[in-house]
Amino acid sequence: MRPDGSAYPVQIDEIALAATLDPLSYEVLRNAATERPFTGEYTDSERIGVYKCKACAAELFRSETKFHSGCGWPSFYAPTDEDAVVLIEDRSLFPRVRTEVRCASCGSHLGHVFEGEGYDVPTDQRWCINSVSMMLEEKP
Repeated sequence: MRPDGSAYPVQIDEIALAATLDPLSYEVLRNAATERPFTGEYTDSERIGVYKCKACAAELFRSETKFHSGCGWPSFYAPTDEDAVVLIEDRSLFPRVRTEVRCASCGSHLGHVFEGEGYDVPTDQRWCINSVSMMLEEKP
């Protein structure tokens, strides 16, 4: 369920998804796990294209908004569209409060967004996203 209590538009068959994905991707997408820093396929990638949710293929980010933050995970300064993601308050590292990023289509966990870190990007945001939560559709 979304934070407002409504259902996500795309309903995921958990058994089929678990059978399709590698265990780490499933744990990140469905149980909010995190891949180890500096291990993800897209961390330093400069390939051009569209990043989509690995669970439902919804468009999330474009390579034009990707930047090198040095944090160990792919970083973007904005999602493709404001309604491509859902933001949820995350208190799992209490007392520190973070903002979790989920796919707006299926509710899969993607990562977290941070603000005010001083990166030279238009939004002053770092969307820190797990590589294993996405797939890149490259442009020819």
